[in-house]
Amino acid sequence: MAMRFTETPLSGVVVIALDAVEDERGFFARTFCDDEFSRAGIVMQPRQMNVSHNIEALTLRGLHYQTGDHGESKLVQCLRGRIFDVAVDLRRDSPTYRRWFGIELSPALRRMIFIPEGCAHGFLTLEPSSDVFYVMGHPFVPEAGRGVRWNDPAFGIAWPAPPRVISPRDESHPDHEP
Repeated sequence: MAMRFTETPLSGVVVIALDAVEDERGFFARTFCDDEFSRAGIVMQPRQMNVSHNIEALTLRGLHYQTGDHGESKLVQCLRGRIFDVAVDLRRDSPTYRRWFGIELSPALRRMIFIPEGCAHGFLTLEPSSDVFYVMGHPFVPEAGRGVRWNDPAFGIAWPAPPRVISPRDESHPDHEP
């Protein structure tokens, strides 16, 4: 049993497919192994784990990131429902600066996405009662938390639908400064 790591068009963003062992009880799959991640070029020390429960379909969360020494990598998995997950590269020295990558995540698809430090992250729920599990490479530090507007024209993200539910905080994030 091993995970399969696939590079994306966004530098450092990796899709991780879970290989599951199935039987009459269901399945078992590994979701993190330091050795396998290291062989795939991903260095991440889990520091915090979070779950986000989203009641309504078309709930948008993001686009969030942390600044300075508090930059955070994320390993994101949808445990219930379906989401469209997005990473935006905000690293000025990156060859994919200001580009985005989006992917559908769900339990049936059995995949996760790794998002490195310096990228903003957000998602749109595609079904009601969607639960998202995050493994964070750095604990949340409120004063380092930032966001950029989910529909900033500089990124041109092709969301599958407009959000119906979005927090006032996420709605008021500024556009990204070039």
